[in-house]
Amino acid sequence: MSKETDQSEQTQNLVLELRRGVIVLAVLSQLHEEQYGYSLMKRLEDQHMQIDQGTLYPLLRRLEEQNLLESSWRVEESRPRRYYQLNRFGEKVLKEMSAEWSRIKTTIDNILSDQKEAKNAND
Repeated sequence: MSKETDQSEQTQNLVLELRRGVIVLAVLSQLHEEQYGYSLMKRLEDQHMQIDQGTLYPLLRRLEEQNLLESSWRVEESRPRRYYQLNRFGEKVLKEMSAEWSRIKTTIDNILSDQKEAKNAND
């Protein structure tokens, strides 16, 4: 394998790691109203947040086990679907995560801006 291929793989892995850190926040933010897995996945895709089924469904189950979501099966539709929605604890966690995200985003934006300014001053 070439050095360039290794670096490309390493970059992809780091980007995936970064995305994993925000997927929970993205998913929780969309569950103020009931959603089933596919509708949630499409809703996120419409907002340019790609998440595959192999990631989403285990995440929904884990969030429910952590008591952040409630779910119910609907069998009256053409096919049975499990609908998920935030419960009170999930809403509280989402609020706290959103506030922390805002702090982190502001800090990182400042760090990156300072780094860009320093680079421009040295050029």
